[in-house]
Amino acid sequence: MERRASGPDELPRITTVSRVLRYSATVIVVLVAGMLILTQLGISIAPILATAGVAGVAIGFGAQSLIRDYLSGFFLLIEDQIREGDVVEVAGKGGLVEEVTLRYVRLRDLDGHVHYVPNGEIKLVTNRTRGYATPVLDVGVGYREDLDEVLGVMRETATTLRADAQWRARIVEDLEVIGVERWGDSAVVLRARLKVVPAIEQWNVKREYLKRLKKAFDERGIEIPFPQLTIHSVPPKS
Repeated sequence: MERRASGPDELPRITTVSRVLRYSATVIVVLVAGMLILTQLGISIAPILATAGVAGVAIGFGAQSLIRDYLSGFFLLIEDQIREGDVVEVAGKGGLVEEVTLRYVRLRDLDGHVHYVPNGEIKLVTNRTRGYATPVLDVGVGYREDLDEVLGVMRETATTLRADAQWRARIVEDLEVIGVERWGDSAVVLRARLKVVPAIEQWNVKREYLKRLKKAFDERGIEIPFPQLTIHSVPPKS
């Protein structure tokens, strides 16, 4: 199992686990104290335990989904799959994790909508902020352009971005150029990627890089093509 480095990002997980342990300990203490008090008062707890056992079986059959939620939540916390502040996709919903409990995960998506996902419904976790991220950059240029020159401009723009004090700490490595991805209808598509720190920085870095690359292409006269439609007027038959 992958272990994440300790640091400030450990605080949300420690807070969540501590809250769960406090809740569990409180329930156990109250139950034990209640049984001791009843014993001191001379009340036999055997019938109560027997009744509780029968009731527990009946409740267990009716609350299987709730039990599944709690068990799944327990393993989510123990295995450190999700933390508050992560950006994840679970059960078909994606967003920023605002709260992790034994019963559910609360997400807020890009539109600001809040989703409560029961832990029992989580079969697959896609954590977009684990360790590092590599935003993929597909850049389309005209067929007449010199691809070596274009790739050089892409590398130069990435180097300048990484040297910027505002962005230096967010980018882990230099631009990785993968090469020609495909021949499109109106453009040659080049693919590259950047390795950046996790959290939401991959999207911020990608947006800033593409903004700077557009400016660099304009300065060098490199064409960024777009679909065009040519209309031919056909004269009617005489």
